[in-house]
Amino acid sequence: MTTLPRPTTTLTADDARRIALRAQGFLGAPDRRAGVRGVLRHLGAVQLDTISVLARSHELIPYARLGAVGRRTVEAAYWKTPEHGASAAPHAFEYWSHAACILPVEEWPHFAFRRRAYRDRPHWNHQLPDGVYDQVIKQLRTEGPLTATELGGAKRTSDWWDWSGTKVAVERALMYGEVVCVERRGWKRVYDLAERAIPDALLHDELDDTECVRRLVRLAGEALGVGTRADIADYHRLKGEQVEAVIADSGLVPVEVAGWSKPAWADPAALAAPPRGRHRTTLLSPFDSLVWERARTERIFGFTHRLEAYVPKQKRVHGYFAMPVLAGGRLVGRVDPAREGRTLVARQVTLDGAKAVPAVAQALVEAATWVDCTDVRVERVDAPELREPLARELAVLLG
Repeated sequence: MTTLPRPTTTLTADDARRIALRAQGFLGAPDRRAGVRGVLRHLGAVQLDTISVLARSHELIPYARLGAVGRRTVEAAYWKTPEHGASAAPHAFEYWSHAACILPVEEWPHFAFRRRAYRDRPHWNHQLPDGVYDQVIKQLRTEGPLTATELGGAKRTSDWWDWSGTKVAVERALMYGEVVCVERRGWKRVYDLAERAIPDALLHDELDDTECVRRLVRLAGEALGVGTRADIADYHRLKGEQVEAVIADSGLVPVEVAGWSKPAWADPAALAAPPRGRHRTTLLSPFDSLVWERARTERIFGFTHRLEAYVPKQKRVHGYFAMPVLAGGRLVGRVDPAREGRTLVARQVTLDGAKAVPAVAQALVEAATWVDCTDVRVERVDAPELREPLARELAVLLG
C-alpha cells in the first residue's frame, strides 16, 4: 500500500468553499477574453443533457459564469461550425466523462484509457449486425460528417431505446474513438472520422492508462480547487482504485478541511493566494459541475440538491427543473423556471429567508433578459410571506 504524505495545510470549511467557488469560476473577475472556450478549458468538462427549459445545460454553464453570452456564440465556441470552413478542426469533442460531456479537444489523448476499456468490453446492450460497422465507417469516409439519421436511421421504431443497426454501429465507433461527435445539430450528434476531426499530434498521442488517469486526476483537482478522493474520482467518473494509485504523484497536495470526515487534496495553485473578488449571482443548471455531485454540494454548501425531472409530478418537492440560486458564495434558494412567450415564469421559488429575496430577483431578471423575455411572473413561493417582497423587488428591477 502506498504511503501518502501527511497534510501540512489546514483549511476552514469557509476556506474550502471559497477555493471551490474560485476554481469553478464564480469568485473573482471572469476571463472574458477567453470566453466560452476558456470556461470549457478551465472546467475540463461541460455536461450535456436533453432537457431545455431556459436553455440547454451546456449553454447555461458558460452563462452562469460569464453572463449574457449569445447562444450562437456558445455553440461556435464548442464546435466546428459552417462559418469556420470545411477544413476547420473542432475546439472540442463529445465523450463519456462525468456523463456525456463536451471536452476540450486537447484532452483527447487522456481518454485513451476509456476508449481501450470500451474496446475490451465483453458485452453490450445493443447487438451489432454483421457488416454494419464497416459500412458506417466507409460512408463517413466518403460523405463526410453525418447524423445517425443521414447514415441510415437512428431508431427502428419510435421507442427511444430501439436503436437501428446504424445507430448501434456509429455509437460503438464513437466509444472506440474511431468516430468523433464534432457538433450537435438540432440536438442530433454529427459524426465524423477521428482521423479527420482530431489534429494528428493529438490523435496519435497514445498514453498508457496510468498517464491518462494521472492527468484526469490533476485536471479534476484543478477544476474543484479542493476535494476528497471521491469528489476527484466523480469528476470524470474514475474508479476509486484508479485515483488511489496515482493521486500521490498527480501534483495535488494533501490538506485537512475542518468538518470534512475524509482526507482531501487541493490544487497547489489554489492555495497560493486567498480567494478574493466579486461573487457571481446566478441561476445554476442542475448539471453544473459546481453542484453535480450531491454529497459534495451538501458538504460544502449545506444544500440538498436533487434533479426532479424524472420524479413523478406528485412526488416533486421543488419542481421539474429546479435551478439552485448562487449569491454571495452561498446557495440561497431554488427556482423552477419555464417560458411562456416572452415571460419567464417562476413556477416554484424556494428562498433561504427574506435576505435571499434581492439575489433571487436579480438572478431571475438577468436570466429573463438573456433568453429575450421582458417580464417575470412568479406562480408559487414556498414561504408565502415572501411572495410580495419578491414581487416588489422584481418590479423595481424590471422598471
